[in-house]
Amino acid sequence: MTRTVELPLWLFGLIVLFAAVTFASHFLFPSVRWFFRRRLERAVAQLNQRLERPIQPFKLTRRYDMIQRIIYNPHVSQAIADHARAEGIPDNVAFQQARGYAREIVPSFSASIYFGVAIRLARILSNAIYHVRLRQLDEPALKAIDPEATVVFVMNHRSNMDYVLVTYLAADRSALSYAVGEWAHVWPLSRLIRAMGAYFIRRKSRNALYRAVLACYVRLSTDAGVTQAMFPEGGLSLSGGLMPPKLGLLTYITAGFDPEGRDVVFVPVALNYDRVLEDRILIAAGQGTGRRFNARIGVIFAQVLRQCWLWLTGRYQRFGEAVVTFGAPLSLDALQAEIPGDVTRVLARRLMQRIADGVPVLPVPLVAWLMLTYGAMTRAEIDARARAAMATLPVSNVGRFSSDAHAATEAGLRALSAQEALREDGGRYVVDPQGLELLRFYANSICHLMPPGP
Repeated sequence: MTRTVELPLWLFGLIVLFAAVTFASHFLFPSVRWFFRRRLERAVAQLNQRLERPIQPFKLTRRYDMIQRIIYNPHVSQAIADHARAEGIPDNVAFQQARGYAREIVPSFSASIYFGVAIRLARILSNAIYHVRLRQLDEPALKAIDPEATVVFVMNHRSNMDYVLVTYLAADRSALSYAVGEWAHVWPLSRLIRAMGAYFIRRKSRNALYRAVLACYVRLSTDAGVTQAMFPEGGLSLSGGLMPPKLGLLTYITAGFDPEGRDVVFVPVALNYDRVLEDRILIAAGQGTGRRFNARIGVIFAQVLRQCWLWLTGRYQRFGEAVVTFGAPLSLDALQAEIPGDVTRVLARRLMQRIADGVPVLPVPLVAWLMLTYGAMTRAEIDARARAAMATLPVSNVGRFSSDAHAATEAGLRALSAQEALREDGGRYVVDPQGLELLRFYANSICHLMPPGP
């Protein structure tokens, strides 16, 4: 028992390494995880005191545990069996496919990253690029939403800045859980997006097993009261106008709704910009044969460097206004009491109508619509036409320009002239042929609100 045993140095080092790993995994790591877990719980408790809608425990569930809950859900288990039978593969292979889908979808929310990093970056970026405005069409109704209800913000999709803008403006309400498309499923962006609580979806997937896994996650998060945000149009608008809604996510919510349980309240959100960062990319995609965006990382990086250079040389100007309007909320419980049966299509129509009614009328879309509707005009004629058109619109759509048509047209003309969509010719403003599609893109965002043309 006391004899000396000689070992090679490499073997002794390997034994010490295994011992250290065993000690850490059984004693050190659990203690460290417990320590940080307690700190996280205290931080979340402090955050919840200032948030209008507290962070739900569901968002703080470990990602591994959430994946297990999904793949062992009875509905998913049945979908696994059906998929295995339809594809002629073993059940365990179908099970691994379902696990892979769940790993792809489920986020790993970090309150410190969301509120410590993402919100600050969203605020800095939004205010650096735009003059940001917020409007609430029915503030008493928004404040009267049941604190126990699940709130779902439903938005039109104009730009990838939508995520940034709404995250910033909803910072005092709650942490939003976005449905994000395949465009962001690249490392390291995907890791950051997961940490912000967003979940990835394949917008065009027809795989029944994948849809069952996605539906399960959406229902679990909705039942748990997680505040969500979604774009019913499914993708960015290539024309600039509103697109027909896609029913996928709305169907998952309505199909799993229990009238005896937690209500689901949809808040329509309408966004509009004086300048959409991707405007020419979207126009080019709309003129092509498919939804392909020529936005290579090199092009984007070059644009960022250009804007930084303009800022350093004192020539940088923000891209006009970005306005977000929160409309009157719509209760799913009240809608189902009004209409028996499946209410998904009715819900989608009403939400899109409320979004359409709340779209802000900004200087650039206004001037674009005027030029396309009335043709070449003098400065005085543009002001007169703008004043007449704005008089037919609710003040909530026009905002601070409701009593100052001249300021609105001045800002719109300056921006569109800088983009070479308009030019002066003989004392009149005329449409540059190369800027025609750009004018249509911006005018389409508000044409449903404007009075009939001549």
